[in-house]
Amino acid sequence: MTVNKRKKVVKYRGSHTHGGGAKKKRRGAGNRGGRGMAGSGKRAGQIKPTILTTFGNEYFGKRGFKRPKKIVVKIKSINVSDLEKNLDRYVSRNLIKKESNKYIINLVDLGYNKLLGAGKVTKSLEIKAPFFSQGAKKKIDGAGGSLSN
Repeated sequence: MTVNKRKKVVKYRGSHTHGGGAKKKRRGAGNRGGRGMAGSGKRAGQIKPTILTTFGNEYFGKRGFKRPKKIVVKIKSINVSDLEKNLDRYVSRNLIKKESNKYIINLVDLGYNKLLGAGKVTKSLEIKAPFFSQGAKKKIDGAGGSLSN
């Protein structure tokens, strides 16, 4: 039957130095030759070759930096023809409203943020969109609708 061994840390609880002798002896990074790869021999020729074989030529010296990433707004677009084709489906799902003969549409609610002008517009649409093309604006205004931000 195995016997559970008491952990050393538990054994040293309350011993003030954990078996390290005087207080100063285990203090700081000096007692282990510095932090990280300190003393690896950047200036000492006898140690440098072993570092180069272990880590390669890229160990010493400075390297470039990573350019900070720009926050890019993803544009999800829809054409006016696709929008008009699916008007009845959007109305049945209560995603857009229909007042008399005008459809009131918020593109963000549909999951899009740009309106493009490909296709024909035959119905009157009142659209609110963060982005839109000039072609889409002309076609919607021509059909008796309005387009705003």
